[in-house]
This record gives sequence, C-alpha cells and structure tokens, in this order.
Amino acid sequence: MVSQLTVLVLYDAKGRSIESMAQAVAEGVEASGVASPSLKTIEEASRDDLLAADGLILGSPNWSGITGSFKQWLDDQGDLWEELALAGRPGAAFTTGTGRHSGLETTLGQLIHWMMACGMVIVGLPWSERMRTSGSYYGATAAGAVTQEDLVQARELGARLAGVAARLKTL
Repeated sequence: MVSQLTVLVLYDAKGRSIESMAQAVAEGVEASGVASPSLKTIEEASRDDLLAADGLILGSPNWSGITGSFKQWLDDQGDLWEELALAGRPGAAFTTGTGRHSGLETTLGQLIHWMMACGMVIVGLPWSERMRTSGSYYGATAAGAVTQEDLVQARELGARLAGVAARLKTL
C-alpha cells in the first residue's frame, strides 16, 4: 500500500443507512491497496482533515438534498474554492434515502457541485448491470434498506476513487 495516500470519507451520520455505506466506501479505499481511508463524521472532521486528504468522498443522507448540518459544515470551511486548496484532487459522493425517486441524485449533485466549485476531479461509477437496481453514475446510493448490491457499489466507488488519487499523485 502507498501509505502516504489518504482518502477522507466524510459523512453526516444522521441515520444508520449512511453509516453502513460510509463503512463500505472506506473498505473499498482500503481494498484498493493504494490508499488508506480516514473515515470521519462531520462532527469529528476539521478543515485540516480536508486539506491533508489526497482524495475526498462525501456522503449525506437525502433530506431533499444534503442535510442542513452538512451544508453548514461545508460552508464553515471557508473559501476553499477561492484558495484552490482542493483543486486537482479527486472527489466522489454517496447517499441514502427512503426510495429510488426521493431525490438521491439531487443529493449527489449537491455534493458534487461543492467539489466542482473547489476544482476537484469528480469520480463517478461506470455502468454495470448492478445499476438496474442499485446505484447511480454519479455515485453510490441506497434506496430504502441498504442491500448487499448497494454495499458492493459503495466499495467499488471507494476503490475507484483511491485508484484515481494514486494516478493523480504521480502526475
């Protein structure tokens, strides 16, 4: 493993479903063999954690978009976009919600929008047969109870982001 690479898996812990997805994302980062995950809730994380990470994976339960507490946390980090503090680093997103049409992709879009504003390189998931019932191009999702397919996609997202972080680090 490339020990100097760290991927921050940062999430708002409102709800049990998001926690299991965050854990699976971190497992994927670890399984990649190229990075170590730093799994933190927004209550545990700091601006320094963001700045130290080689990659970032954000997760929020869907509450008609990201939670207000996650939005507040992101806003409290200052003008990272203007400082170019995260520019060029890879970022990805995951979410959970009560149903497939409850706004999961809107939540992913809000997380991705913040990362794009910071100049990050967005990593999604390529098409797979699994996407017929689980997940999204934009990131890992779980609708209703988290399934094994959802956890597989979360692990795939973590591993994919770690691999991109490793490739970008060599540039």
